Amino acid sequence: MEVDLGGGAGVDLAAGPDGVRLTARPPAAETVLRLSPAQARALAAALVRAAGEAEHAQPAELVTVEARDLRRGDVRDSDRSMTVERVRAQGDSVQVTWVSGTGRSWTQDYAAGAGIGLRHRA
Repeated sequence: MEVDLGGGAGVDLAAGPDGVRLTARPPAAETVLRLSPAQARALAAALVRAAGEAEHAQPAELVTVEARDLRRGDVRDSDRSMTVERVRAQGDSVQVTWVSGTGRSWTQDYAAGAGIGLRHRA
């Protein structure tokens, strides 16, 4: 599998019986890593986590949405990471289940029209 990173750079991935071979192709040089399947999974998981952190760290235009319009994956504008896990409307109120960056979850009730500031819109 080839991933083009632009500007002549890229990454080639090849799976074989001895594991995964990752070849980084910067414009002027080449770097080869040989990884076991477990190491390849750990690298992939780390890349996914880093991409998520980078997305959430990017300055974004802050938006405010009504509680009834929250979606799974929305990130609250606050000093700690709070991501919407689930939204359940109950008449004029909305139950929102949040999950923290450490995996802790809790549920809060809001008026359906309450404004919730978001740092990142899913």
